[in-house]
Amino acid sequence: MSPSSTTSPAVGAVRTALGISGALSLVIGLLILIWPGRTAEIAVGIISVYVIIAGLVNIAIGLFWRSGWTRIGYIALGVLFIVAGVFSFANLSATTAWFGVFIGTLVGILWIIEGVVSLTTVGHGSKARAWTIFFAIVSILAGVVLLFSPLLGAVTLFLLIGISLVILGVFQIVRAIQFGKAA
Repeated sequence: MSPSSTTSPAVGAVRTALGISGALSLVIGLLILIWPGRTAEIAVGIISVYVIIAGLVNIAIGLFWRSGWTRIGYIALGVLFIVAGVFSFANLSATTAWFGVFIGTLVGILWIIEGVVSLTTVGHGSKARAWTIFFAIVSILAGVVLLFSPLLGAVTLFLLIGISLVILGVFQIVRAIQFGKAA
């Protein structure tokens, strides 16, 4: 039996991995597109669970630390994490909206910085000078627009992620079906 045979255990394992990752991408993408608000809340809920667990871990580290300011710092940080996580769960929809505004604002600032940094490379003998200037202007304008409407921008980015996951999931499933077959 040749190693490239479709009955090889390695081929089967790769096909399974590709199929599972493709199906997961497809399902998450569809959830984002069908129920964007609820899916975002679930994502923020998962982050909130992580924050609470991180708080418990920090408190445990603080309790087992020998002594001193480090011990107090870990315990205080743990309490802050737990309070933030519980607060997030208390009003998950408001936390999700706040998180969207935060992400939208952060991406807007990053796009503005990226555009400005791109402009600083224009004078360095690049053959793509016009494209660099065009990219920089688009990046700066997109960043400014995002700063004026960060929640709308975050929702748009979230929906684009959903579309991307659906497309990539379908391609991944097709790859799983085709993987290991003779050409």
